Amino acid sequence: MSASAKLPPFDPADPLGLDDLLEPEDLAVRDTVRAWAADRVLPYVADWYEKGELPGVRELARELGGIGALGMSLDGYGCAGASAVQYGLACLELEAADSGIRSLVSVQGSLAMYAVHRFGSEEQKQRWLPRMASGEVIGCFGLTEPDIGSDPASMRTYAKRDGGDWVLSGRKMWITNGSVAGVAVVWARTDDGIRGFVVPTDSAGFSAPEIKHKWSLRASVTSELVLDDVRLPADAVLPGATGLRGPLSCLSHARYGIVWGAMGAARSCFEAAVDYAKTREQFGRPIGGFQLTQAKLADMAVELHKGILLAHHLGRRMDAGRLRPEQVSFGKLNNVREAIDICRTARTVLGANGISLEYPVMRHATNLESVLTYEGTVEMHQLVLGKALTGIDAFR
Repeated sequence: MSASAKLPPFDPADPLGLDDLLEPEDLAVRDTVRAWAADRVLPYVADWYEKGELPGVRELARELGGIGALGMSLDGYGCAGASAVQYGLACLELEAADSGIRSLVSVQGSLAMYAVHRFGSEEQKQRWLPRMASGEVIGCFGLTEPDIGSDPASMRTYAKRDGGDWVLSGRKMWITNGSVAGVAVVWARTDDGIRGFVVPTDSAGFSAPEIKHKWSLRASVTSELVLDDVRLPADAVLPGATGLRGPLSCLSHARYGIVWGAMGAARSCFEAAVDYAKTREQFGRPIGGFQLTQAKLADMAVELHKGILLAHHLGRRMDAGRLRPEQVSFGKLNNVREAIDICRTARTVLGANGISLEYPVMRHATNLESVLTYEGTVEMHQLVLGKALTGIDAFR
């Protein structure tokens, strides 16, 4: 660069110039989702969180379908066919509003719809995917069980053949969208191994009581799935998936969205801390003028934008068909862990106000405690990476 060349100004909102990596279509997706969240979530989410409810979830789902956010990285069947980076940007903006809203979209698109799209029959795809993409039908994904979390191979839910039908019995736990879903993708043991089933939630013997008394993800519908001899036709099984590889591939797709989403929660807390530091006065001047506060803000900015850069890199690898599950574990492990640290540091900048729902910090911090452990705990992702680095399986 010549000495006379003019450098672009420093942008505090984009200190690394990461927007230069995005195409106009990427920015348009980001702006659309950000505007929707600002209008339909941010003015209300503190009240939803305080009351422990997500009112109008079906209407929100239809609106999300209307902007192409449901199953957006899938092709055909009414899906947007967006890039992995565009889907990631959407997750970041949704979680900057609230983790519960991003979870609604992730479970719908990256778990339930992805399972049908990748492993379903053409009839299953035609029946469910267009209505799920529009938000007319909400989906859920039943893998985790009350006593079986990180070891899905030990699941107890069982599907047995009875003539030409399947009969499912068992329970699933901590299921996002369960009580409002019109269809559930349920994984069960069979005589032929673990299989996935497309279960209409109006089937006899199916119920989904909502889980109450949560102190995290309060603006989200979380349920138990109870399957009491649910009888399904032979074509309810997902024909393309046998064994754990099926549900684990769905989880890897959803975890990718978390890599981006966690940075949205972190960004919201960081921005709250910066704004507060510039206006809150102590000892006669804004606290943002003190060295210790500036050190906190600098450290938060570094980890936030490193995390976004990591997410972008993984998104480009996914778009190129080169993203490995171990790399997704790398991203989730780092970004959720750093997001929690950013939230906690932001809370110290805000002092007592950090615990108030007038600010987003404590809400994001408590939500991220769930994000830390769902779809793979810290320990599971550490062991995935440990196995990849050493070649030695330490899971058992």
